[in-house]
Amino acid sequence: MARSTVRLDKWLQVARAFKTRSKATHACDLNKVKVNGVTSKAHRQLALEDRVEIEVGDWTRVLVVKELRDKTLPKAEAKRVCEDLSPPRPVLDDFERLMRRRPVAREKGAGRPSKKERRELDRLRKGLG
Repeated sequence: MARSTVRLDKWLQVARAFKTRSKATHACDLNKVKVNGVTSKAHRQLALEDRVEIEVGDWTRVLVVKELRDKTLPKAEAKRVCEDLSPPRPVLDDFERLMRRRPVAREKGAGRPSKKERRELDRLRKGLG
């Protein structure tokens, strides 16, 4: 059923921009979501043809509202809810991806590294060496 107005966080979930409504609300609280160029709260009412911009790291997703829905749809039908005008997602090279990770912090004398830590150290050495 199409509606005349829909909350931003509900629409973001229906459009599959976020997996859950709580994640959409959290992104709005962190000022990661703009509607028509203005930072918006989760309770903002959307209208047709509104332009929604979502910051995902270095990438900005741009969605134009084509249909107002507040109930989830099957994935195949969810595409008709919005028009995706996003630029292609930036591709990180291996070094940039490693630099974004948290450093492995080990206190001196903390013993041998765990299997996971050893693999991370091997990846670092292989990438830098």
